[in-house]
Amino acid sequence: MQLPTISIRPPAYEPLFDEQGKGRNACRGSRVFYALLLLSLGCTIGFAMATWGPEGLAVSETCLARFDTSPQESTVLTVTVSAAPVATSRPEVEVWDRPSSWPMDALELLNGPPTAAFKDNLKKGVNYITTFPGSGWTNDVILYMNLLYLALITDRVPVIPFFTPTHVGLGLAPTLLFGEVFDIPRLQRALGLPILEWHQVKDIEKETVDSLGCWSVWKAVQTFNREPHATSFPSRFKLDVSYTTPPRWVAMAPEDDDDKHASFWSLASLAFPETRSQIRLEIPTISPLLNQTLPPDEQMLCLDYLYYVGVKNRHEWESDWSPAWRFVGQHMHWTPKIVELADSYVREALLVGPNKPTPPYISVHVRHGDFAELCKGVAIKYCFAPMSAIARRVEEVQNELFETHGIMVDKVIVTSDEEDQAWWKDVTEREWARPNHSRTVELHGLWYPTLIDSAIHSGAIGFVGTDQSTVSIIARKRVTTWNGGVTRTVKWGKENADDHE
Repeated sequence: MQLPTISIRPPAYEPLFDEQGKGRNACRGSRVFYALLLLSLGCTIGFAMATWGPEGLAVSETCLARFDTSPQESTVLTVTVSAAPVATSRPEVEVWDRPSSWPMDALELLNGPPTAAFKDNLKKGVNYITTFPGSGWTNDVILYMNLLYLALITDRVPVIPFFTPTHVGLGLAPTLLFGEVFDIPRLQRALGLPILEWHQVKDIEKETVDSLGCWSVWKAVQTFNREPHATSFPSRFKLDVSYTTPPRWVAMAPEDDDDKHASFWSLASLAFPETRSQIRLEIPTISPLLNQTLPPDEQMLCLDYLYYVGVKNRHEWESDWSPAWRFVGQHMHWTPKIVELADSYVREALLVGPNKPTPPYISVHVRHGDFAELCKGVAIKYCFAPMSAIARRVEEVQNELFETHGIMVDKVIVTSDEEDQAWWKDVTEREWARPNHSRTVELHGLWYPTLIDSAIHSGAIGFVGTDQSTVSIIARKRVTTWNGGVTRTVKWGKENADDHE
């Protein structure tokens, strides 16, 4: 006898998160819907029991939760009752939020070793996403964080460039692989996302120049930007790029030409064929080497600049609710090599014996240097915060650590680009330490003073940073997220800028 199949259409789909990023109950429905559902189940089960008895009844149930379900579509819940042996285990629940076939060994998503022409190495049926660096070390870290978040929400495999030395060694330092800095295997596990680097895709030693069509986000967010964002990566990697300006609606605030930010979800829509088919493309720029005009590549989605990107607000990555930070940035941990190096520098600075553990410490980052250009006529001695203001913030961190953690932390390590020896003498007289970088470049390379200092910041239980510095902002977030630490920020820009109760 053919058994009935009951199909019930629940209320319209509700997203997992509202516009403010607050979670919703994805399974919430109206009371009426569930009443109907229970009534239908009861009638069907009663019919089955009357026919076969309780021992011949089995209910099979599969719940599919898809994050990519369209808000305009309703989901049909199908309950099938069949005469079968009684189930002895709980029904399986499958949650599909990533392509199910993706391996965690990202190299399986390529055709093989690096090829002269990168497109020869892209696997059929796999879509990728990339961007270009060029705005300074920490800004490029944030840029790659945004790239990885876009990869998550577009179901694409990220292909990450190396870091370029815009601010390191006067621009003369060698390039630096992403995987030399960040623990990619750990990051892949945390994100559930395979991650590739460009050197795994294309053989840079070969002479082949590849053509690539990219979107220029930089030109779209501000109409007075006549050129794509500056970067040396394409030329370093033998990529000949033709840029297309996306529609103005990718900007977070299209009505405000002074706002540099693009919208994550507007950019994400460029990854999907329906949106692409509806865009009337502008004429692409002519590529510099092969003089080609190419539309944006569909398999290798390419976006020229991703530092200024957000879901809702400008510079939102600084906030604790930032999706890019919560879902990606907090999982970007240092490689074991950098962690060990930073610990050795801390131990040396604090004069820790060989058989003793590294004590908890407070790290301080004071940025001066190029920030002098922002003083806008204010004398440097008034523009930058005095040492007394920094010391007051350190004391606040110490007091809060004692109140919240029950520990008294008297070890303080200061990092700074300040070159005034009188300033450093004041640091020493306060019995604060500093890492000894006298041989760091010789032993480890031009990048490593910066890398070691950043890892020292993030290893602290307390942190005091410089207002407006991305180095300080990301250090503050790491100390808070990774260590449950206490942080403060020193304001500057005018006399007594950091005065507070």
